[in-house]
Amino acid sequence: MDITVRRGTSADVAGLAALAAQIFRETFAADNTPEDMALHLAAAYGLVQQGRELADPHITTLLADASGELVGYAQVREGPAPACVTGEAALELWRLYVERAWHGRGVAQELMSCIEREARQRGARTLWLGVWERNERAKAFYRKWGFEDVGSHVFLVGNDAQTDRIFARALLPGRSAQNG
Repeated sequence: MDITVRRGTSADVAGLAALAAQIFRETFAADNTPEDMALHLAAAYGLVQQGRELADPHITTLLADASGELVGYAQVREGPAPACVTGEAALELWRLYVERAWHGRGVAQELMSCIEREARQRGARTLWLGVWERNERAKAFYRKWGFEDVGSHVFLVGNDAQTDRIFARALLPGRSAQNG
């Protein structure tokens, strides 16, 4: 099945809100209390929040579409990087999520390639992200793309302060980490 990656628009608010909450829940619910999950989902995902994100010029949302069905998404956002990110012109890969049924089918790789292009178009020379310290699958994925662990920060899920590892890498002009 062909995957198309496209920019999210205001018409995607409901689909993005539903997809984002579903993926976060299926990825992290088993490791968090129902109360903390509910608080996080209410604060981070929903029609109002996704509408704001889609309208924000400092955030780019890319949607992975498989024959009209949203199966993943990624977002980059401008803003200050943590002190452990020392590369110049840093841009945050804020979110990259793929529905579990689509894992291993190239969706994450396609999203990452599109994120790299978007970051370069925005003038970024460094890409950084936070990934939960216990998410070994995600850490392995980012390492394959040339990211290195450079530090940590706190990520709140509801009232639970968790540790995210900060990964960063330089963006080479015109080349992805996957193709050398």
